[in-house]
Amino acid sequence: MQIKDLHISPPLFLAPMAGVTHSGLRTIIKECGGVGLLSTEMLSARRLPNENATLSPLLIKSPIETPMSYQMLVSDPDDIPAAMEALHRYGAQAVDLNLGCPAPAVRRQGAGSKLSEDLDLVRKVVSTARAATDLPLSAKIRIGTELNREKLQNFCRMLAGEGIDYLIVHGRLQKEKFCRPPRWEWIGVAKEAVDIPVIANGGIFTVADARQCLDITGADGLMLGRAAPQKPWLFAEIHHQLYGGPVPPPVNKPALYKRFIDILEATFPAGRQIGRTKEFSHYFARNYSFGHHLGSRVQSCTSMEQVHHVARAFFMLQEPEACTQAWPAI
Repeated sequence: MQIKDLHISPPLFLAPMAGVTHSGLRTIIKECGGVGLLSTEMLSARRLPNENATLSPLLIKSPIETPMSYQMLVSDPDDIPAAMEALHRYGAQAVDLNLGCPAPAVRRQGAGSKLSEDLDLVRKVVSTARAATDLPLSAKIRIGTELNREKLQNFCRMLAGEGIDYLIVHGRLQKEKFCRPPRWEWIGVAKEAVDIPVIANGGIFTVADARQCLDITGADGLMLGRAAPQKPWLFAEIHHQLYGGPVPPPVNKPALYKRFIDILEATFPAGRQIGRTKEFSHYFARNYSFGHHLGSRVQSCTSMEQVHHVARAFFMLQEPEACTQAWPAI
């Protein structure tokens, strides 16, 4: 996929997730292979100009993390020019506008899915962002407040008309929880309305899910969210089976978990390591029948030293050989 000067291959995208899609996760996903475009967590447009890219957990990155899109959370178009200047300084290769996040804290700011309810303001936000950068510009949306084909398609056409280069569509209504299966067919409705690439997001946890989502939506690519911290190797599996990529090597899950926490300890400020480890563990634990033991015990940890002991003990019970290979005795 070619978007302006940015080549995205394969067309597999990492979704922006608060507290999750930071340098630690992005690095292990990149090392596993198969990802076409990485993403930051969502970044406040108002705060971006004052962030320190070498210290902020939201902006810390390593050379391997490329190409990468920076997602901007915005409610006021006046915040965009300075925020975009900051993203240029930080080396962004693409910019995404968050028009879909339904979290109450985000909506109270007038951002995310709340912003998408004000069409005039959305138009102003997109046109201002388009004027402020020549980088590939995307928008991430949900399928609306209700199932309305005309409204969804008109909204997508408006975004494309104001200069969005590609559209990311999450296949749920604004108030629908993740427990509800995504409405992939409605991503197809959005795809019919525009000539720009459409990326499908929501409910992709296996290669079979990926294949079915593409078949139903006709989308140009896929974005993985909650599956990414659970199975960082899933990009490589989809790349191989759907796009002819190389055969992925066997996955050593204890080694991958240890690699993740080693990255955090090496690159993140001490006070910012434990919280992100707990977030990651919440998802990664789902790979095991008794994974809740790992999740709950890590949640109780107050130091990274405790995390090492708790995690190694868990993995020694679940996969002793793999754990011994990756994790010397403490």
